[in-house]
Amino acid sequence: MVFNYDVIVIGGGHAGCEAATAAANMGAKTCLITMDMNKIGQMSCNPAIGGIAKGQIVREIDALGGQMAMVTDNTAIQFRMLNRGKGPAVWSPRAQCDRGKFIWEWRRVLDNTPNLDIWQDQVCEIIVSNNETVGAKTVWGVTFYAKATILTAGTFLNGLLHVGKQQLPGGRCAEPAVERLTESITKWGIRSARMKTGTPVRIDKRSVHFEDMEVQPGENDFHKFSYMGRERKLQQLPCWTCYTNKEVHDTLKERIADSPLYNGQIQSIGPRYCPSIETKLVTFPDKEQHPLFLEPEGEDTNEMYLNGFSSSMPMDVQIEALRKIPALRDVKAYRPGYAIEYDFFDPTQLNHSLESKILKGLFFAGQVNGTTGYEEAGGQGTVAGINAAISCGGGSPFVMNRDESYIGVLIDDLVTKGVDEPYRMFTSRAEYRILLRQDDADARLTEKAYNIGIAKRDRMDWWMEKKAAIGRLESFCYNTSVKPVEINPALEAIGTTPLRMGCKIADLLARPQVSMDTLKEIIPALKEEINKADNRKEEIAEATEIRIKYKGYIEREKVVADKMHRLENIKIRGHFDYSKLHEISTEGRQKLEKINPETLAQASRIPGVSPSDINVLLVLMGR
Repeated sequence: MVFNYDVIVIGGGHAGCEAATAAANMGAKTCLITMDMNKIGQMSCNPAIGGIAKGQIVREIDALGGQMAMVTDNTAIQFRMLNRGKGPAVWSPRAQCDRGKFIWEWRRVLDNTPNLDIWQDQVCEIIVSNNETVGAKTVWGVTFYAKATILTAGTFLNGLLHVGKQQLPGGRCAEPAVERLTESITKWGIRSARMKTGTPVRIDKRSVHFEDMEVQPGENDFHKFSYMGRERKLQQLPCWTCYTNKEVHDTLKERIADSPLYNGQIQSIGPRYCPSIETKLVTFPDKEQHPLFLEPEGEDTNEMYLNGFSSSMPMDVQIEALRKIPALRDVKAYRPGYAIEYDFFDPTQLNHSLESKILKGLFFAGQVNGTTGYEEAGGQGTVAGINAAISCGGGSPFVMNRDESYIGVLIDDLVTKGVDEPYRMFTSRAEYRILLRQDDADARLTEKAYNIGIAKRDRMDWWMEKKAAIGRLESFCYNTSVKPVEINPALEAIGTTPLRMGCKIADLLARPQVSMDTLKEIIPALKEEINKADNRKEEIAEATEIRIKYKGYIEREKVVADKMHRLENIKIRGHFDYSKLHEISTEGRQKLEKINPETLAQASRIPGVSPSDINVLLVLMGR
């Protein structure tokens, strides 16, 4: 059997779902090939979306016309805005989701996306002709021909599960590994290596003593993930916290020789920022306790996720150690934690469009690029889907700069620096994070998305209404004065200096102690202006306040970003034979040959390429 498509997507995880819907919404005839239609969008580890920097990525996916934010809002059972005690540049939304409903909400989205088909099968080989990928073959003997192929296979490529000394091929617990596909790709010169990740034990909540835990409630204000979000549909549930102790640590240490991470059984590198409990004990030997977070898997299940206790120790050791925690003294588990090793491909062999530099028409997204996390995968999938659809018609690739999105930072880091451990996004990775806030992803990206055809008219209209409302409220604040007699008692009450003379509302908002919420209760005209935004008034007020309060920082960062754009505009790929440029350092030559950067700015970000090397290239370009 033979099928013909514009775009095929291999893998139905977070990258694959976003890639398939993006390509289809761009107008490409698309097919998503997945091994199990009942596990599309499966949350293999924590049933949560967002977090520090990750939440910003989900907001960007939404602003681009992607689906993750809306799927999350429709299945959320707890929402929180993290980092509220810090500046808005690092505020990060996070939501616990109902794992089962998350899958079926994705199915609903996919089933109702025009131009998109789903086929349940396992791809075992890509088809290449004249150094161009033209399709794929499956284990059931089906051939798919396509103008573009997107690989989003997650942890399934030659996946190997570890629980103590037990090993089992698999891409996820109780799901088979994908064999032969890696080899059909690497034979064309694309480099692969191995990585490791893990997941914790799943616990029956009926066996937990919650009276010995601390409750962690969610928030129920106006914040959502999607800019077009509505009221939450599901019951909102609390999470719970407790701690490990010396007895737990001693139990694990006694059997550390049985850990696949420390007996030589696992050779690959795991995530630095989400370590297993045994890694925590080895890395921080003097720490007497580690926090654990017990999180619900859904509103209708007793299954709970024990965040902070990832492990590949033997099953009996995991349970014995957990029972040394007072709240878990009678714990029952559904399944143990485990580690998984899998193949990934060197992302420095990709263009910023996520298309391979070696095989035209082959795109990579998600954990196959050496990243970790649903959000990082979804962001890559969105970009890969957009560019795969564009490539079918021969258009220019869609690429975001580092000052335009966290997704742009993520992809630039991958293709420029590569990875030596699973890559996770943090706000500290972005040099322009005051420009990349969670509140303004629609301002940065929705018009771009609409212009290339992925964001639809309703999303564009939604953003234009918000843009106009912010403009009106901002103008009101800059043009409306208040008198000392009207405002001073309230200013003194909140501990800020009273006015000596009248000033604009915007000048008051610039004070750190003053907020829009405070002022609207003191200045009736301001409250009336805010209320004009109706059911979006909180969102409009917050966005306006941030723009006014941080105006100086925002403008300063824009100036720095504009300077870097000058180097982004200097294209150098194809202009130099780096092996003959003896004016630059040996390391610089080697790194430039390996990465073959597109622009001078990208060259400047390659580790090992010095500022003096960049100056040499500038001089040579001038010649």
